[in-house]
Amino acid sequence: MDSHATNTVFAEGVFAEHPLGDTGLHWAPDVSLGWIDGRDIGRYRDTRYGTRDAIWLAAGGVRLSAGGPGDWYRHFFYSFQVALHSGRTQALSSAYEFVNSVGWQWRHFSVQIRHISNGKLHQPNRGETMALVGLGFDLN
Repeated sequence: MDSHATNTVFAEGVFAEHPLGDTGLHWAPDVSLGWIDGRDIGRYRDTRYGTRDAIWLAAGGVRLSAGGPGDWYRHFFYSFQVALHSGRTQALSSAYEFVNSVGWQWRHFSVQIRHISNGKLHQPNRGETMALVGLGFDLN
């Protein structure tokens, strides 16, 4: 938030993929549990929504991908989730948020850019944007 970095951890589950009609698109249920650490930003110390609180977040939604097994773009994805979280901060000021992620996954490795925001439904609405690197496990 405002170029002040902090630590974050997410565990994510992506379930079986399904075709979306004959469009070449695929969708899969997607759930996340995350933690975003607080940070001490002086100008927000005495405000209603501070920045020191850590946030726990639970989200659920859908992951979309396109193409067949041999297509070069098959490993790219977009994910949209609705989230509930603990606490209120300058970045996440309502009880609910929207989680948008764009990424690439190959086998058990992924990278993604994630933005969490309430979509201007409540102020302040700074949001959190993060780069995530992931390792996957096949639990089947």
